[in-house]
Amino acid sequence: MKAVVLCAGLGTRLRPLTEHWPKPAIPVLGQPLFRYALALLRSAGVDSVGVNVHHLADRMEAVARAECERASVSVQVFPEPIIQGTAGGIRGFRALLGEDDFVTMNGDVLFGFDLGKAIEAHRDSGAAATMILMPLPAGENYASVEVDDEERVRRIAGRGPGGNRLRPWHFTGVHLMSPTVFDFISPHGLQDVNREVYPRMMERGLLIRGQVVEGRWFDLGTPAHYLNAQLALLQEGEVPAPLAWASPFFDAAAQRDGWVREGALVEGTAIGPSFFDAESTVERGATVGPLAYVGPRASVEKGARVRRTVVLEGARIAPGEDLLNVVAWRGHRIPAGAI
Repeated sequence: MKAVVLCAGLGTRLRPLTEHWPKPAIPVLGQPLFRYALALLRSAGVDSVGVNVHHLADRMEAVARAECERASVSVQVFPEPIIQGTAGGIRGFRALLGEDDFVTMNGDVLFGFDLGKAIEAHRDSGAAATMILMPLPAGENYASVEVDDEERVRRIAGRGPGGNRLRPWHFTGVHLMSPTVFDFISPHGLQDVNREVYPRMMERGLLIRGQVVEGRWFDLGTPAHYLNAQLALLQEGEVPAPLAWASPFFDAAAQRDGWVREGALVEGTAIGPSFFDAESTVERGATVGPLAYVGPRASVEKGARVRRTVVLEGARIAPGEDLLNVVAWRGHRIPAGAI
């Protein structure tokens, strides 16, 4: 099975972090977000992926190639000098994908569910495409996907033929597609799958199916979501089961107060659950935790206090700083209030 991972977005809501990292390459407990996407795909037997790149293209390509090599997954990278949208991103991999069904997923979400079971159900349904759905997250304002009693998608973000007794669901960023989709993608220009391609397919009578699944889904598109996803993983002490291959806890030593990677020096007070990455330093007189991550080569100096905070690689938390609900990177202290 083959897949496309869409990685060309600008990540504007996560600036200034995305001035350094493309969003799918941003570290999540010290590992590129892209690694978690690969783990999900590997769990379903995907052995070849296409990755489109635009923002910080060279850096995104380097991360994609390194992570695919680590995962023993072949990769084809397609640069987009001008962003082509989700449909345009898929269009670039027509030759790679061939005539079999394939997976398409956004590169900026962390999601664990039974992808293999969903692929099997998609194939059995004969659908032209299947959108993987979940209940709408409470308190969020995502555009809904409306599905009828026969699992047919009838409207996406207000677009589509509609119908009676429709129920709204949340789109997770994962599609299962047949090659028929390419017949409805224009050969050139910016184009969106959900808002343009699928409505055309529905109007022509093709089956776009909605499959509701159970699993852990995290959006990392804002500082608050980015922080809270990592704090949730720390609280649980594990990643969702389908992502186990990418677990950041696997090669870290578990201790009473959390996890410590080789080379970390924790002389101050640690309150779990917390995570201290390789070559990080917590000086005597500093307090870290509960719910804190200190990244590679980062330092928390005497008298500093770090709670519900992610300290990214190389950051220095100065004496006396008191951080709560913050993403710290270089000289930035990015407020990221709890969700």
